[in-house]
Amino acid sequence: MPLPRNGDELALMIMARLRWYAYRIRFHPWTTDELPKILGTVHDYVRLMRLDRPIGIWLLLWPTLWALWIGSRGQPKPLIFIIFVTGTVLMRSAGCAINDYADRSFDPHVARTKDRPLAAGRLSTLEALVLFAILSLAALVLALQLNRLTLLCAVVGAFIAVTYPFVKRFLSVPQLYLGLAFGAGIPMAFAAQLEYVPRIAWLLLLANVLWVTVYDTMYAMVDRDDDIRIGVKSTAILFGDSDRHIIFVLQVMTLVTLYLVGKIIRAGAWYNAGLAAGAVFFIYQLWLIRARDREGCFRAFLNNNYFGMSVFIGLALEYQFAR
Repeated sequence: MPLPRNGDELALMIMARLRWYAYRIRFHPWTTDELPKILGTVHDYVRLMRLDRPIGIWLLLWPTLWALWIGSRGQPKPLIFIIFVTGTVLMRSAGCAINDYADRSFDPHVARTKDRPLAAGRLSTLEALVLFAILSLAALVLALQLNRLTLLCAVVGAFIAVTYPFVKRFLSVPQLYLGLAFGAGIPMAFAAQLEYVPRIAWLLLLANVLWVTVYDTMYAMVDRDDDIRIGVKSTAILFGDSDRHIIFVLQVMTLVTLYLVGKIIRAGAWYNAGLAAGAVFFIYQLWLIRARDREGCFRAFLNNNYFGMSVFIGLALEYQFAR
């Protein structure tokens, strides 16, 4: 190959060589056959963990942040904050994996879930169990960085989270059980910072159980017809035609319980403003589910993210400006 006579020829030779490499890479068998398979599998793992739908992470995270801020009086330690946020993502992902494993014979018969990786056969049950084990082990490593009481609370919370997918086979109110699973971070947050679990933690846990029952009933209303057909139980089925009225009562109970939490910590206007904003979102959710159509119920479920965020913002502002 002759040497370039000037800079322009050198640039042309380099560009020609780069185009040749790009062509070889683009049409290499590994690029055209293997890489799409790998990316497709990675995407299926992402979908199995619901990382493409982070609403569950937020709904699990907000009550944990409430507890972290109350337990630390608005100043959580950075390490504890990082551990709890990371642990929330890991445990929610692990919960989704074990949930899909438990529902592998039901999901193919439900319109909303029939295309999930496990239900559609794109991932095997062994892959789901291995992923669950890896995520759970990673969460355990994080929990080991905290004190013994927090670790004990984590073990109890993990047991509830793992057994939840199977409980809904026979328990008519699985949403209450899910509320305990989603609220496990509350006593953990207090234990990590105070080395004991005060009474306010249990009141906050009660508020979370009520709130989870609200939004998961809305979620179950989306699948009510399918769940009746395949025999899965839910509060949406149990409540029947009274679902909207009972949801309203549960929303009021949630707000009252959180108001009592505020009274105990002597919260003022900022916190109450957060509750007021949350009440507005609750009213909007009731409007969304007025016709009980699938889309409206699902939008109401998603809207609960803003309720949890409103309460947290009010709490954070209270500790920032009123203490």
